[in-house]
Order: sequence, then C-alpha cells, then structure tokens
Amino acid sequence: MSFSENLMRLRKQKELSQEEFANEINVTRQTVSKWELGISTPDMDKLVQMASFFGITVDDLVNSEEATSKVNNKNDEKYTANR
Repeated sequence: MSFSENLMRLRKQKELSQEEFANEINVTRQTVSKWELGISTPDMDKLVQMASFFGITVDDLVNSEEATSKVNNKNDEKYTANR
C-alpha cells in the first residue's frame, strides 16, 4: 500500500472528509487531495503531525506492508546466504 492509499484509508477510518482532516492538521483540502492522489508528499513536520493524529509511527504512515515485507525477505536471504 502506498503512502497516498494509506493516508486515505486512515482518514476514512476516522470518518473525516478531506476538508475536516485538512483543518485538523492546518493545511488546505487541496493539499490533502494532492497527497492522496500521489501528486505531492508532505514535509517531515506534517508527517510527524499526521502520525501523531492517527496514533501511529511515521514509519507506519509512510511505509507500505509490502515494502516492509520485501525488505524483511531480503534481509532473511542475506542472513541465510551468510550462514
């Protein structure tokens, strides 16, 4: 899941419109829309603010489960190859 998909999922879980979420983190609705469409990405300060708002880590906010699985699999392969 990409950051944009994850953000949209989290926002909808809280039953917030883009406008309502934008007001919570002090940006415009258009900014939230661009993030959810993958047109732009937030700066680090906004990522920290959003992670805090959702009660998750920045890592959980920006990293997809698939990407994490791929990294873990590569690390497992390296470990196995070095044994």
